[in-house]
Parts: sequence; structure tokens; C-alpha cells
Amino acid sequence: MFRLSNNLVGILNFITFLLSIPILWAGVWLSKQGVTECERFLDKPLIALGVFLMLISLAGLIGACCRVTWLLWVYLLVMFILILILFCFTIFAFAVTNKGAGENLSGKGYKEYRLGDYSNWLQKRVNSPKNWNKIQSCLQDSNVCKSLIGSQTSADKFFMEHLSSVQSGCCKPSNDCGFEYVNPTNWNQTGNSTIDGNPDCKVWRNDESLLCYGCQSCKAGLLDNLKRDWKKVAVVNIVFIVFLIIVYSIGCCAFRNNRRDNHRHYYPTSKI
Repeated sequence: MFRLSNNLVGILNFITFLLSIPILWAGVWLSKQGVTECERFLDKPLIALGVFLMLISLAGLIGACCRVTWLLWVYLLVMFILILILFCFTIFAFAVTNKGAGENLSGKGYKEYRLGDYSNWLQKRVNSPKNWNKIQSCLQDSNVCKSLIGSQTSADKFFMEHLSSVQSGCCKPSNDCGFEYVNPTNWNQTGNSTIDGNPDCKVWRNDESLLCYGCQSCKAGLLDNLKRDWKKVAVVNIVFIVFLIIVYSIGCCAFRNNRRDNHRHYYPTSKI
């Protein structure tokens, strides 16, 4: 007769198996329907995640419900490794996102971001030409500056806008440049402009396809956004790790039940 722990492991893994189907389907759909490289960015990770969840849930389901001890052992081993990986990633995420914050500007509603304020590991990722070319292409495809392009907002109103970190870094020139505001994506150099003070000032273009996508401030704005997202993921990971530990503990009970039942099957108690 199955014990409670075996039933719980079976139910949890059956639910996981059902969840793996739409994840796998989404990855296959993206690989076939995605037009740009950005749209296809998640197809392989989603397919890999879907296949992984499907296989590991089947191992746990069959191992617990059919009393296949070696499958349950593989399931528990993978679960243990997964808990370790998530634990290490969570610590790493908090470590690399500990540094960096936007700079408040007097009389401005938005902040400005400087690449040197963020962790060296993150800086190396975005300073790699190979990585940044892909990121820059994705930023352009995502129309992150679309709401600003063509806008005829007055200077006073624009300066009080609460722009996102990516918009502030990629869609307008740095405040250090001293450019004259025409519209959110069009700025003119004046006699007071100081293009030598900040290298981003020479990179800025009024061309809507270029703007400040090649600026250090754009990389910093992206990292600030990434930093907030990673911290949210790290918090979710903590909850997920606790859940996995509970499932792992139940799985250990089911594994012990399997071994005990197998032992009784092969070495039945003799009747006198």
C-alpha cells in the first residue's frame, strides 16, 4: 500500500509534468515564429527547461508511484543539485547587484546612471562588444524610446518626467553635455556644451535609430534595470528553495518507503 509521502511526491510531479508541456510548447513556438534574434532569445532556454521538467517529473512520478527505487534516487540527486545551484545563484545575485544606484539631478524628475558605479562583473558583461551588440539590437527592436520619439513635450515638462533607467540612459544625452533641448530625442550643441567632459556626449546622435544606444549611460541604465530584476528573482528563488527542500524531504521519505517495501518483497518475514 502506498504511503502518504509517495502519494504527495506523485501528485507534485504530475502537476510539474503538466506545467512542463506549455513551457516546452512556448519554446518551440518562439523558435518557429520569432522574427528577430531578440524574439528567439528565450526559445532554447524554454525548450531546455521544458524537457528538464518533463523528464525529472516523470522520474519522480514513476519512482514514487511504481516503487522504482533507482529512478527515485536519480530524482532526489537532481533535486539536491538543483537546490545547491539555486542557493549559489541567489547568493551570487545579491552580491553582484549590491553596488550601483542612479544619481539624482537637481530640478529633474529622472536620474542619471554611470557605468563605473556597478559591479565589475556586470560591467565586463556589457563592455563585451559581442554581448552589447546583441543587447543594443534588442533595445532598438523593443522600441524602448518609442514613447519619446516625435513627442513635442516642452522642456520644463520633460525635465520633470520620471523616465525609466533604460530610457534615461539610452534615449537622451547626459546632463553633463549641456545640450539644448529641442524635443525628447533631439538636442542641439550650444556654446555652453561640454562634449569633452563626458565621452557619451560625442556618441549621442539625433538619429532615432542611434540616439545614445552606444553610450556608457545606456549600459548603466540597463544594469540598473537588471539589478532590480535580479533582486526580485533572488527573493523568488528563496521561496522556491524552501519549497524544493520540502519536496526533497518528502521525496526522501518516499525513497525510504520504497527501500523498505523492496526489502520486505525480497526478504519476507518467515512464519513459524
